Amino acid sequence: MSSLPPLIATLNVAIGGAAGAALRYQTGRSITAWLGPATVGAFPWATLAVNVIGSLAMGLLFGWLARDGGTGSEQTRLLIGVGFLGGFTTFSAFSLELMLLIERGQSMTGLVYAALSVLAGLIALYLGLIIMRIAA
Repeated sequence: MSSLPPLIATLNVAIGGAAGAALRYQTGRSITAWLGPATVGAFPWATLAVNVIGSLAMGLLFGWLARDGGTGSEQTRLLIGVGFLGGFTTFSAFSLELMLLIERGQSMTGLVYAALSVLAGLIALYLGLIIMRIAA
């Protein structure tokens, strides 16, 4: 439960979410331009990249909040963790793309995508936590 007034807490989430969603969109466009539509159409590289980067950022954020939390930590958690990273990462897009791979008969590609997404995301989050612990 937030100690911030509800309107302020909601605005933090909304502002962070808008910025995260915009960056996610631009990241997808950039990766598509870099790798080409055919490559991105065959495997959801943009979603994978965003989820791994977002997991690393979440690890860094929560490692930092655990180490140095204090004044403004609730606002930071709402703005960056819930808002920005919630808008930036794409679990719903991940789920949709995984189902599309399965429906297209690409179950093995889907399995690799799911395993890689989950494992790389967990490793990236853990690395973020370790980095923040070492930096203490």
